[in-house]
Amino acid sequence: MASEALYINDRITIAGWELTEQFVLAGGPGGQNVNKVATAVQLFFGIVSSPSLSDRVKANAVRLAGRRISKDGVLMIEASRFRSQDRNREDARERLKELLLEAAAPPPPPRRKTKPTKGSIERRLKEKSGRSEVKKMRGKPGGD
Repeated sequence: MASEALYINDRITIAGWELTEQFVLAGGPGGQNVNKVATAVQLFFGIVSSPSLSDRVKANAVRLAGRRISKDGVLMIEASRFRSQDRNREDARERLKELLLEAAAPPPPPRRKTKPTKGSIERRLKEKSGRSEVKKMRGKPGGD
């Protein structure tokens, strides 16, 4: 169990009891240490059942999590980038924080439709007629 709470932003703080950490053997470089010490961290967070998140943030987080989320709505983040358990724990918590910040970001403003300017319409039509003339000149010469 992760003991300390995870501060996301002013409105979102994940309580320590909502996070579960599991330490597993990591692959990759590290020599004999890799075979003996469980340094990789698997951080579990139940997004769907979390009381700390609003419905909009939950839906966005599930969409952003993709394949990292189980059918039960539990997100698993595995961190094995570093050789020490503490740094991998911090890395996993930081990646969870980034995901939730992206999910909590406000939606972009809707696109406003704009009309083309009079000059751009004239330039487009002039270009079209110019292309038409070029293509007419490609044909066989018409004899009288």
